[in-house]
Amino acid sequence: MIPELWTCIFSALFFYVQGAKLPEPEVKIEVLYKPFLCHRKSKYGDILLVHYDGFLESNGTMFHSSRHHGDKNPVWFTLGIREVIKGWDKGLQGMCAGEKRKLTVPPALAYGKEGKGKIPPESTLIFDIEIMEIRNGPRSHESFQEMDLNDDWKLSKAEVKEYLRKEFEKHGYAANDTHHEVMVEDIFQKEDEDNDGFISAREFTYKHDEL
Repeated sequence: MIPELWTCIFSALFFYVQGAKLPEPEVKIEVLYKPFLCHRKSKYGDILLVHYDGFLESNGTMFHSSRHHGDKNPVWFTLGIREVIKGWDKGLQGMCAGEKRKLTVPPALAYGKEGKGKIPPESTLIFDIEIMEIRNGPRSHESFQEMDLNDDWKLSKAEVKEYLRKEFEKHGYAANDTHHEVMVEDIFQKEDEDNDGFISAREFTYKHDEL
């Protein structure tokens, strides 16, 4: 009976652990500066323009800075569709243009066990981030009519890509076809529920749980 009892116990524990959902790691957020006036706050689906400095928590080494590396320009991305690490998607919600935050991001919400480039595996990362601008993103209700160029109440991939190109060029940044195509594919994977190659007005404005 004893071996059978332990088998039952271990089986129960196994299924309990398999079925249990581990708590999601948290991003530590420190507000470094917040403007007195805030006309809108960042939300999932917005396109953000940010400057950032990234450091390893372990030794303080800077691994990248938009201000000092590359073309030294701020970067655009869409919040909430996993264009960036999960720590950014979580930590940059509810920010004002001009606001600065310090994010401490655990490995599970950064580059995990694999690491990336100068970032070793299982690294906790620290980012100093300033939001320069917040724009209506491809998911926003306000953008639907702007994107629906032929007024047929559905969006094609070409229409979404054209909208992104115009938004980037409007602010003096060169169009990046590869980057835009990735953004469009991400959007259609989440929004095109019936897989007909178009995003209807209903699909476009529906808020998905994964975001």
